[in-house]
Amino acid sequence: MPPKRKGKDMKKMSIEPLPTLEPDIPEVIESDEPPKPLISSVTGQPFGPRVRYISEKKEEESSDDEPESESDDEARYLQSEAPEVPSEFWHIQKLIRYMKAGNQTATMVAVCLLKDYDLTNRLIQKAIREMGGLEILVNLLETRDLKCQNGSLSVLLQIVTSTEMRRYLIDLGIVTPLIQMLKHPARDIQVLAAETMAIIARIRKARKQIRIRDGIPLILDVMDVPDAILRTPYNDLNEANKELVAVAIACAKVLDSISSSPKVKDALHKYGVVKHMERFLKSHHTSLVIPMMGAVQQCASKVHIKHLQNYVGSSSYLQNIFRKSFENTDIIQDVIRHLQSDNVKLRENCALAIFKCGPNKVARDMVRQTSGLDLMCKLLQDEEVRANKRLLAAITGGIWKCAMSKENVVRFNQNGLVASLVPFLEEHEDEDVQANVVGALAECCKDPANRDVLRVNDGLPNLIKLLSSTYEPLLENIPLVIKECAQNEQCMDIINDPEHMNDGVRLVWSLLKHPSDTIKRNSCLALVPCIKYAKDSPEMVRAFVGGLELTVSLLESSNTEVLSAVCATIAEIAKDPENLGILSDHGVVDELTKLVSTEDESLRANLTLAIAHCCEWGENNYKFGQLNAVAPLINYMTSKNKDVLRGVCIAAYYLSKEPMNCVTMHSAGVIKHVLRLVGSDDPEVQIAAASTIRNIRKLALTAEKLHFKEMYVLLLFYLLFAYAISLIISLHQLQKYT
Repeated sequence: MPPKRKGKDMKKMSIEPLPTLEPDIPEVIESDEPPKPLISSVTGQPFGPRVRYISEKKEEESSDDEPESESDDEARYLQSEAPEVPSEFWHIQKLIRYMKAGNQTATMVAVCLLKDYDLTNRLIQKAIREMGGLEILVNLLETRDLKCQNGSLSVLLQIVTSTEMRRYLIDLGIVTPLIQMLKHPARDIQVLAAETMAIIARIRKARKQIRIRDGIPLILDVMDVPDAILRTPYNDLNEANKELVAVAIACAKVLDSISSSPKVKDALHKYGVVKHMERFLKSHHTSLVIPMMGAVQQCASKVHIKHLQNYVGSSSYLQNIFRKSFENTDIIQDVIRHLQSDNVKLRENCALAIFKCGPNKVARDMVRQTSGLDLMCKLLQDEEVRANKRLLAAITGGIWKCAMSKENVVRFNQNGLVASLVPFLEEHEDEDVQANVVGALAECCKDPANRDVLRVNDGLPNLIKLLSSTYEPLLENIPLVIKECAQNEQCMDIINDPEHMNDGVRLVWSLLKHPSDTIKRNSCLALVPCIKYAKDSPEMVRAFVGGLELTVSLLESSNTEVLSAVCATIAEIAKDPENLGILSDHGVVDELTKLVSTEDESLRANLTLAIAHCCEWGENNYKFGQLNAVAPLINYMTSKNKDVLRGVCIAAYYLSKEPMNCVTMHSAGVIKHVLRLVGSDDPEVQIAAASTIRNIRKLALTAEKLHFKEMYVLLLFYLLFAYAISLIISLHQLQKYT
């Protein structure tokens, strides 16, 4: 009897003191050695899953899928909110306890009640995680109860909006049951599973698991909807067909998420995703076209496969396959058609697809032939487009890539593109937009007429101001515009104005200190015409304190493109004797000699010109011979590259002014090469080749004359000696007779 009374007393007290008893539970457990990191201060349960989350965070720190600082920001956000625990925190814990009870009815009720809370709230997510609720939700996916699966997916779909929750659920193995649920006969389950997978797949590890566990062919199979349904308006479909469209939309979202992975792209192409893309882009359902267009633009994007040994060829292998596949279908035409849509996201994806397919000339021509250029110029004038910076960046990016074709530039000129782009050079504009605008100007200004248009619209001063930016894609493109505009005398006067208001050349030269090799290369290429066409160019170059020393130091770079551009700059600087003397003092001869063993054709072409023009100072010509730089240059003459042949022929002419170099070149077999180059179409090459032959021939004649002179002296000496002997003999005989 007493125990029963005690039990009744406990029932009366169980409601109120429950929260105060729970924190005392860890103190009772004496066997756990590390109570602080492994035991919850609220529930007393081990933090097993949290340990796995920390290891995942370390593994994913270098991933490109999420910014490195995002999880840190979330952690700080959680720490700041931790002291303020809302009442829902305790309610969530009670619901999780009911779910753990194992009773199907209690579990369903708890799941339904969970859906009423704001599951995107970080504290509520924390409560679910700490109580082991995520493990239960994942386990419910493997049950055979339709209601449990539906309820669990509905909750998970809201929880996975958090990056932290996504990584945690991936550790719990959520990808496998999600893949299996795509085979479920219930369409609503398929939709929820696919939409959850689409969000989960933003993490690199999830994409890998989907690929390894054969999720890709299953996704393509599930979303295979008949063309009749795709081309029928949504309101005209029956309920069954609407469900099929909903499944296809959810699966298209998965494709949009996973298509950022190079290996996934390879698998997608293997399983024929291009045919799906071609069919779905003709659909009347905008909600289906949007994610499919996102997959199209990602598959056409640039891929770096430096660490993938299964691919043969260059790093552009995959996107070239997709781009060529797109060109052989109607996808480009569909992209242009959907670019006229009222949906902002669809237009953005279409513009990105043009931007990423643009490097292929066939795609650029198809865009022009389908009036895509006129449409993009029209969108550029739209105020709504200008207000949406993401859409504006995508459209300007498409214009940039399409401007790589001369035919497209002609069409752009008819639409007054250059004048329309100038307002985007203002400092307050979005950096991505400016980077694309400047890239487009660099291509358009290859047409001399557009340089004047840019100058008349006061675009150059604003462009030069942007050289003070720190955004690398922008700094990569600005020197290319200056490179083209510097060939115009009036533009060059603005770039290098006497009042130094713009001081464009100095700002470009300062970019040689930038850590980016691309910026260094483009800056050096821009300096070549600036030095060539600037007024009082030699004094301008010497006015930059440390500029020549900085230029010579770039010859120690490991990037061949940078080396090639620097050699072109040095070749132009060395045309002035005083500047060449300064370069020589900084050891330019030694640095150039170290590069003669290169196999890169572009570097060879500019290196030979740099060596040629550096021979005109002091003993530089003789030093090149002493440092064994002459003989390797003769091997360049076997090249079929016209620029290399031109450079090495000019270098041979300058080097042949030194007699010892003539001997070295003759020994290396230079005569047969220069005799061939005398018949070149380039007059400068003809003159250089003929002059080289003349210098070598002059040395040979001089040597021959010297040789004959020596023989004549020896003959005279012999005759005198013979005459002296005969005279002595005669005198001896005369004395004998007398």
